[in-house]
Amino acid sequence: MFRLLILVALQTLFLSGGNVLLKKGVAQLPPFQWSKTYFMALIQDYWFLACGISFGIASLLWLFILRHFPFSQAYPLTALAYVFGLLASIFFLGESVPAVRIVGVALIVIGCILVMK
Repeated sequence: MFRLLILVALQTLFLSGGNVLLKKGVAQLPPFQWSKTYFMALIQDYWFLACGISFGIASLLWLFILRHFPFSQAYPLTALAYVFGLLASIFFLGESVPAVRIVGVALIVIGCILVMK
């Protein structure tokens, strides 16, 4: 059980990290348009590259998890991404988070604990 929790926590950290990197990268890009110039800027953006690497690692970890653990246990634990996403929005993106969102994420953590039983 503990091994599954550690692996899913790592996987969701990389997944959440990829989303934070994507948010940082998109903020620096020009407004979206279907043009070669836009897509060239996108593929040359270091934030976007780091995002892809992070998503790739998350995907490889997920493949390992799916191979070795019951889906009914592993998949609900991916909700930990909400916890990491909330923390990243506060500490890395400087967003203010209302208390009701914190309570919601706390309920998600309780749900993950119940799934582990």
